[in-house]
Amino acid sequence: MNPWFKTKVTTLSTRGIPTLIMNTRNTIRHEMRNKRRALTDAECETNSIELANRLLHTRFFRHSRHIALYIANDGEIDPLYITEAAWQSSIQTYLPVLGLRGMNRLWFLPFTETSTFTTNRFGIAEPVHRRKQRLLKPQRLDLVLMPLVAFDKQGNRLGMGGGFYDRTLAFLHARHSWRKPRLIGLAHEFQQVPQLPAATWDVPLDAVITEQRVYTFS
Repeated sequence: MNPWFKTKVTTLSTRGIPTLIMNTRNTIRHEMRNKRRALTDAECETNSIELANRLLHTRFFRHSRHIALYIANDGEIDPLYITEAAWQSSIQTYLPVLGLRGMNRLWFLPFTETSTFTTNRFGIAEPVHRRKQRLLKPQRLDLVLMPLVAFDKQGNRLGMGGGFYDRTLAFLHARHSWRKPRLIGLAHEFQQVPQLPAATWDVPLDAVITEQRVYTFS
C-alpha cells in the first residue's frame, strides 16, 4: 500500500444543539471509531477495493472531471484505488487542506503523483501549498468523496466532530434544483445506524457507498 494512504435535555449548549443530542452523537462516534480501529489491515483493504469497484460504475464518478478525496486514517475506507482509477481516466483529483487557524473551513489543492505532503495540526497528511498555487473553492468541484464515522438511510453523516466539511459546504443548503458538488460518503457497511440525531448545520449526502451496496438519497 502506498505510504501516503496508510439525563435529561436542558437548555441549548454553547454550540446550539441540545445536550442529549450532542451526547448521543458523541456516543455513536466513540463506538464507531472503536469498530473501525478493530479492523485488520487486510479487512480494511478488502473493503476499500470492493467499495472502489462499486463507485467506479456509478454515474457520480463517470460524469465527474474534478473530484476531491481524502487521506485515510483511523480505520477509514481508503480512497487510494479510486484515486488511481481517476488518474488513469484523466480526472483531476484534489485533497482538502485546512485554512488558517480561526477560519475552520477547507480548501482544496491538486493531488498528483508528484504531490508532496506535510502534517496539519490534527496529525493528518495534506498537500504542501506552494507559492502561486491556487486553492480551489468547493464550488468548482464536481464530486466530493467524504470520510465519515456513521451514516443513516436519510443521508445524514456523522463526522469526527470538527464540522469542517459542514462549514465548507454550507452553501449547498441554498441550492434546490442544481447541486454541485455532489457529496458521497465512503463507509464500511457496519457504519450505518438506524437514525442519526441531526443538527441544523449538517449538510446531507447525495449518496453513501460501502463495500456491500450504494445508498442514494433524494
